[in-house]
This record gives sequence, structure tokens and C-alpha cells, in this order.
Amino acid sequence: MTDKTDFFDSTHDDQTFAGRRVAVLGMSVTGFSVADTLVELGANVLAMGRSASAEHIDLLGVLGAQWRPIAHDGDEVAVLQEFAPEAIVVSPGFSPHHPAVRWACEQQVPLLTDIDLAWHLQRQRGHDTKWLCVTGTNGKTTTVEMATDMLVAGGLRAAACGNIGVPILDLVREPVAYDAIVVELSSFQLHYINHISPWASVCLNIDSDHIDWHGSVEAYAAAKARIYENVQTACVYPIGDEQVTDIVEQADVVAGARAIGVGPVAPSIGQIGIVDDVIADRAFIANRETHAQEITTVSRLQAHGLGLRHLVLDALAAIALVRSVGVDAAAIGRALDEFHTDGHRITPVAEIDGVVWIDDSKATNPHAARVAIESFDSVVWIVGGMLKGIDLAPLIEREHGRLRGAVIVGADRSTVRDLFARLAPEVETHEIDVVAQPGDVEAGAELMRQTVAAAAQMAHPDDVVLLAPASASWDQFVSYAQRGDLFAAAVQGLRESA
Repeated sequence: MTDKTDFFDSTHDDQTFAGRRVAVLGMSVTGFSVADTLVELGANVLAMGRSASAEHIDLLGVLGAQWRPIAHDGDEVAVLQEFAPEAIVVSPGFSPHHPAVRWACEQQVPLLTDIDLAWHLQRQRGHDTKWLCVTGTNGKTTTVEMATDMLVAGGLRAAACGNIGVPILDLVREPVAYDAIVVELSSFQLHYINHISPWASVCLNIDSDHIDWHGSVEAYAAAKARIYENVQTACVYPIGDEQVTDIVEQADVVAGARAIGVGPVAPSIGQIGIVDDVIADRAFIANRETHAQEITTVSRLQAHGLGLRHLVLDALAAIALVRSVGVDAAAIGRALDEFHTDGHRITPVAEIDGVVWIDDSKATNPHAARVAIESFDSVVWIVGGMLKGIDLAPLIEREHGRLRGAVIVGADRSTVRDLFARLAPEVETHEIDVVAQPGDVEAGAELMRQTVAAAAQMAHPDDVVLLAPASASWDQFVSYAQRGDLFAAAVQGLRESA
């Protein structure tokens, strides 16, 4: 990866991009916001991608930017050679081994991200917006949404962005600056980022995921670790997570930044934790050596549907982030009272003949699936999809004692079947061999009807049938949301036929 800081450090005024050739790889909503911003800053912009909306293509022409559609991976290289960019803003969809990225590294062309560009633009405009950054294998979106709601409840002008919500550049370019923004950052984005200084950051957890993109578990973890670089005030970390704790201890932060531990334990000085039923802050109060500030209670979270362990942990992380900017306990409590999780995250679908059906289609990796399985005592597990290079063996070894049975689906189902045969032969399994394509809704619906029928045959009263595939959905569905919706529809069909 090339050094990005030289590009920005050459000047900090509005002329950084004026007259310079900048290529934009990827033309999603975020890619368009990048191109629009660069044109506004005076750059000569060439945007390219496999696809773009007709509206964005028309607007690029109006703006004066060039658009080049790309038919195949690697075709970008010839276009880049002709354009000779002085910088490239890369979408996270382009992996480090993509031909265009490799070409940029070989030619020593700086690779930037929309996040880098937003930070640069904010400094240019003299805005003092505090960035609260969130990453982790799981829990990012919930934590970001919780923190944003807490900030707004505390009277701050705040919004969520990054890998969630609106493009970050759309927020930074607004004429009235935000007090704080909560930025969800994926490992893909963090791999390329090298030019921001968050007010506070948290890495919620690290488990194997996206190994096909990063190339190794170590590279994936190294990308997550970058969330703590140049933090100004608070490096929030999960108490007891040795890997994340080590990352925080080694992080190169701004002088005076503190490590703030969060977890379901009695808090020490500099931590936010739980004493009996009380969520207590000993990190952001003046007399923390001898006192703690009550923020809310676990009972209160439970009363509002946030009592599952993973949601409590997400709430603790969000509390730490917003306490770093001074949000008071009353505002945090109000926000959590009104908070609702998004769909497909351990979401109850139905109870039929004493069996509870749960949609956790968002569990696209082993860590997320483990959190879901450990929430229940006896589970019929619907597992499988596109494994993305991850290994399910540790999860099956750890959790097979909770499993009544497993229904195996997806493109990589033979791998999953063999793991069960080797590691948990006592667990009853059923393999669904329906082949669906992501755009074929009827085939996907049939796959789920057969899956639900197989799970119903295995389940006993008081069991949970859990869709937590530990795999990506792209082999047979357009998204994890579609996978979850079709599952819910199949369960509803089972209820109607019961």
C-alpha cells in the first residue's frame, strides 16, 4: 500500500486537488459523492466501475467528470495508464490483490478513500466535528445506531455514516457542521485509510472474516487495529478481549488519549461496567477513583428488548463513545428506552407448537453465529452459504453440545457437512440441495420452504430454530436481508399449514 500522507501534507488549503487528475474506482452512492466532491474541489475526475445508475452517469456528465464503464476486472489498468492519475480514490469493494490496486502500488500512485477525503475537507473548512469510529467483526451497526441516538438525545447535532447511513462526504459538506458523527468502518475501509484522527474509537471484537479479501487472518486483524491510530481522547475496548487489548496497548495515539474498558464486570478506574443491575461509569467522571456514575440498568435494557448479552455489550461500547463527548446519563437512558434493533439480528419470527423460530440472517460469520447460538439452550441450526474462506470447525467444536440438529444449505454445504461428520457426528444433519441464484426469488423461496420443513422435523418443544448461517448470502440470495425475509415467509407458511 502506498503512503497517502504525502498527498495531503503537500498543502492544507483549498488547492490540494485543484487541477490534479484523480481517478475514482467504483461508482456506488459513495463513489458518486467522491466524484462530486472532487469536482467541487477543482480536480480533473475520471470515474469508472462495473455499473452505475443512469442518474449518476448523467450527473457526472453535468458535473464535468468523465465516466468509463468497466466490463471485466483488470480492464481498469489500461484506463488508468492512459489517464495517469495523481491519486486514486478506491472503493472498499476493490481488494488489495485487484489488478487496479496492484497497478497503483507499483506506480506509487496514492490510494485514498472517501473517509480520508472527508477528514481532509473537514480540516479545510475549519469544522470541529468529533468523529466516533466503530469497527468489529460483529455489532458495528447496532453500536453506531445506539451511539447516534444517544448523541441526538443529548442535544447534539449528530449522524451516522461510513459503512452505514449516508456517505460521509455528504455530511462533511453540509454548511452547518455536526457536533459529532458516528462512523462505521469495515475492515475493507480500514485497510486503505491512513489519514484521520478520531475523537474516540472502539473495536468491538475480532474474529475470522473476509479472509478471501484480506488474504490472511493476520491481515484482517491488522486492518481492524487501524481504528485506534491517532485517536485523540478514548480508545474503547472490550474488557477481557486479549487481542483487542494488545492492539490498544500498541496503538499510536495522540498524547493524552486513554484506554477505556467496557464489559459486563464491576468496573475499575477508567472502565464502564456492571455492578449488580447497574451500568456504572468510572471512566468519565471527575471522582472516578472513589465513585461511579449510574448510567442505566440492565433491567431497564431488558424491559425494552435489549437484554441479550451481545446487545448489552453493544450498549456499553456506545455509552463509552458518547460519554467521551459529555452526553449525560439521562439522555443515554432515554435513547436506549426508545431504541429498536434492525431486522435479521436475532429477531423472533414465530412460535409454533412450542418451537421458537429466530431470524439472525445478519450472522454472516462464525463470531456472529456463536453469539446467537449461545443465547439459547437447545438449537436447530440453519447453517451455510458462501464461506468466504472462513473455517467453521472451531465454532462446531465449541457449540455442538447446544445443537439438536443442523440444516445445511448453500454453495459450500459439502464442506460444512464434512465438518459435522468429523467433529460432531452425534448431531443430526439434513442437507438442502436446492440450487438458487441470487436473482431467482422463487428458487430462493423454495430453498427456504424445504429448509424450514426439515428444521421443523428435527425440532422439539422448547427448542429454537435459528437461522444464523455463519456465511455470506451471495451464493443464493441478493442479500442477508432477502435470505431472512424468505425464511420468515417460509415460517409463516408453516404456521398457516399447522
